[in-house]
Amino acid sequence: MKTDIRNAISFAGEERITENEKKLAILHKTLIEGTGKGNDFLGWVRLPSGTDPDLLKRIKSDAAKIAAQSQLLVVVGIGGSYLGARAVIDCLGHPFLPLLTGRKNPVVIYAGENLDEDYHAGLMEILDQHDYSVAVISKSGTTTEPAVAFRIIKAHLEKKYGRKEAATRIFAVTDSRRGALKNLADKEGYSTYVIPDDVGGRYSILTPVGLLPIAAAGFDIEKLIAGARRMMDQCLASADAEKNPAIRYAAIRNALYQSGKSVEILVNYLPGLNYFTEWWKQLYGESEGKEHKGIFPAGVGFTTDLHSMGQYIQEGTRLMFETVLSVENPAKELHIPFLEENPDGLNFLSGKRYTEINHMAEMGTLLAHVDGGVPNIRISVTELNEETLGELIYFFEFACALSGYLLGVNPFDQPGVEAYKKNMFALIGKPGYEEQGKKLRERLK
Repeated sequence: MKTDIRNAISFAGEERITENEKKLAILHKTLIEGTGKGNDFLGWVRLPSGTDPDLLKRIKSDAAKIAAQSQLLVVVGIGGSYLGARAVIDCLGHPFLPLLTGRKNPVVIYAGENLDEDYHAGLMEILDQHDYSVAVISKSGTTTEPAVAFRIIKAHLEKKYGRKEAATRIFAVTDSRRGALKNLADKEGYSTYVIPDDVGGRYSILTPVGLLPIAAAGFDIEKLIAGARRMMDQCLASADAEKNPAIRYAAIRNALYQSGKSVEILVNYLPGLNYFTEWWKQLYGESEGKEHKGIFPAGVGFTTDLHSMGQYIQEGTRLMFETVLSVENPAKELHIPFLEENPDGLNFLSGKRYTEINHMAEMGTLLAHVDGGVPNIRISVTELNEETLGELIYFFEFACALSGYLLGVNPFDQPGVEAYKKNMFALIGKPGYEEQGKKLRERLK
């Protein structure tokens, strides 16, 4: 992985960057020694080196079981309980997997990440037609969106297969000791995995939360962990920005924020990276957006969004900077054909690979946006595979924690998330919220 900040330095100011690097060198020690805010949620820091090989073997065994009995795996979860897994699966999977014949692994689909009735009714229609298993992921088991979805899916599963067989098709990833889902899993005999107490949801991709669905989809979780371990070693070893890419990224992005750039756009040029962007948005949005502080995390997929958001980025309000996630080599090869008639005038492209054109679009866009006043940070990997994704995941996690500390906030809590939940509970009539519900309904008249 390479980090290129040359097209951001002049916007941020070298003095700001240097000052941030000095502060981050101190905060690096705070993070790795566990003396800062939220230090009871630092289990992710050394997770790649502490993952039990026996846990990985068990996950792979259950993944093989899922593949043998199911055409679909329904992942029930919201936020960090599904975004990490979906990010990796979409990055590495075939773009048209549901239409691919001869699949060895189940198609992974998702439930409980929204409250759309049509979506979940449509899901039930699909589950009528296919053999499936369920991975339900929730620390408490009572988060509204996945809890409602799991209630419906569990009833469907038991009706389709009978209660005994249904229990063999449900895999619960939850708290080690308590909670509604833990109690149900123990009662029904579900295969159960633990979400570590010291790992928050948005940092949980390298726990069974992400590893079970990723393994079921057919990807190598040991290589994913190995890539994360390499980046972990690099991030823990040095507080020098020249040697630690997470410190370099945290320093420059915060220098840009200090110079008035309050929006960071994560840019990708591959559709498979769209859900990696969604995972990144949650990681940074939930970690930094507190106390009326924080860079707003946004995302675009180029070149598609150059034909929609491109105009604003080029000439709109100058409040943003771009972090481009660049992939040098695709997994497959496709060349542009030569046409004798040359009806579209594109014969000058004949023989070139799609990737060559995509890279030139990337370089051309970078230069245009920098000329238009949009700073650019470029993070590149040679290719997308389990190991490079493991590196990127840990890199962004470590940089996010440092950035939160530099802002002076706790990067591991999310108190603001509770506000909408309390209002929703009151409005849907949850016991104990009657008075608040009455007040809210008056406001809505």
